[in-house]
Amino acid sequence: MEPHQLENNIEALIYASDKAIGAEEIIVVLSELTDALLTIDEIDEAIRNIQLKYQDSKLSIELVRLNGGYQFLTKKQYYPVIKQLHIQRAKKALSQAALETLAIIAYKQPVTKLEVEQIRGVNCDYSVQKLLDKELIVISGRSSAVGKPILYAVSSMFMDYFGINSPADLPKLKELIPENNDIGQSPQ
Repeated sequence: MEPHQLENNIEALIYASDKAIGAEEIIVVLSELTDALLTIDEIDEAIRNIQLKYQDSKLSIELVRLNGGYQFLTKKQYYPVIKQLHIQRAKKALSQAALETLAIIAYKQPVTKLEVEQIRGVNCDYSVQKLLDKELIVISGRSSAVGKPILYAVSSMFMDYFGINSPADLPKLKELIPENNDIGQSPQ
C-alpha cells in the first residue's frame, strides 16, 4: 500500500470511529483488506503525517492521542462555538415533562427524585436522566432520609441556559400565579 493511500485509510478509520482507535486495531482492520503486512512503525509514521496535516491553522480539528489511541477532536479555540451548539440543541430537546421536572428541581433544590415525583404525580426517572445527560441538573449529595436518596440541584449549565446568575434570580412563584385564585376557578 502506498504511503498516501495508507494515510487516507487511517484517516478514514479514525474519523469513522466513535472512540479512540489504536495502531493495533488499525493494523487488524487494514490487514483484512490487503495482503501487505503493516508494522506499528508504518502506522505511527502515517499518523504523524496526518497530525502534521491537521496542524494547519486554517483547520478547526486536530488528530489527538487519547487513551492509547487516536481521535479527531475540535481544536480548543473552537470550544465556545461547540458549547453554544450544545446549548442550542439542549433548548430544542426539552420535553414538557423535562421542563416541569427541571422547574421543580430549580425551585425546591436540593430535592430527591421521590419529592419531584410526589409534586408531579408521575414517575420522573426518564426526565431526571435526560436533565442529567444535558447537564442541566447535578447530583448535589444525599439526603439524610431513610435509604439516603440522591439530592438533585440545578447546574451552572442551567444558569447559562436560562441567563441567570443564581437560583435566587428565578421569578418568584407569586409573580407567576395570581393570588386571587379561588377554589374552583382556573387561573387566568
